[in-house]
Amino acid sequence: MRMEIFCINVCYFKQKLYLCTEYQTLSSMKRQLLPKQQRMLKEMGNQIKLARLRRNITSQEMAERTSLGRNTIVNIESGAESVAMGSYFRVLVALGLDKDILKLAKDDILGRKLQDAKLQPKKRAKSE
Repeated sequence: MRMEIFCINVCYFKQKLYLCTEYQTLSSMKRQLLPKQQRMLKEMGNQIKLARLRRNITSQEMAERTSLGRNTIVNIESGAESVAMGSYFRVLVALGLDKDILKLAKDDILGRKLQDAKLQPKKRAKSE
């Protein structure tokens, strides 16, 4: 079943306001992060910014070292979700923090518990 949503937006084009209407499918709409997830992403960006500042590297120098644009560096440091993970990784490499990415999902406590639950020994039928 294909679900569509009718969207009405106010568009600004050539110094005039227009009402723009369009149909969008639910699959084409971007799913928003939850506020807690947005705060975590912003905190990660802030930590990257502090690491850069501790090393006395300007955002322009970081852009040159990573072959990214300065605006991308600013977006990373503000925790923008639109920036690709590879760009975040390039910045970590330039800061010498690339090994930190290996800590992601290392202690997967929930996953291990789920795995252990599936590994419970099967009960054998009693032999007569």
